[in-house]
Amino acid sequence: MAQVEATTERVIAADAETVFDALADYENTRAKLLPGQFSEYEVREGGDGEGTLVHWRLQATSKRVRDCLLEVSEPTEGQLVEKDRNSSMVTTWTVTPAGEGRSKAVVTTVWDGASGVGGFFERTFAPKGLGRIYDEVLAKLAAQAEAGAGAGSGAGSQA
Repeated sequence: MAQVEATTERVIAADAETVFDALADYENTRAKLLPGQFSEYEVREGGDGEGTLVHWRLQATSKRVRDCLLEVSEPTEGQLVEKDRNSSMVTTWTVTPAGEGRSKAVVTTVWDGASGVGGFFERTFAPKGLGRIYDEVLAKLAAQAEAGAGAGSGAGSQA
């Protein structure tokens, strides 16, 4: 089995702390950031960064549905790691400053891919598909964080 990796990034017109706080807010903000490929969203423990246990279903394609139960950790400042208890999938969100009032958000997902012909297609197409999904998440994150930064206090309440 080869490891499969998908990475997407975006520069956001809001400071790194605002962006990270929005990402780490599984109780309120995170569900608003998820596009239609995600369903059955439920915070089971915690809700704010480290120690959160969150569930969702991710339908990457019409045939590929993952039932995810994710443990959230914060191994370093500006980083959230979501480890799926149901698979080898690990998603790492990293938010760093990118100039005054700006930040860069990078999301990388890795998992153990299938072998054989199916694995070839997975390694070829899955990263692009997952990249498109996470590009939508980052666009919504940018809108949320930029609205919050423009308001001058906390994250905005618009999705």
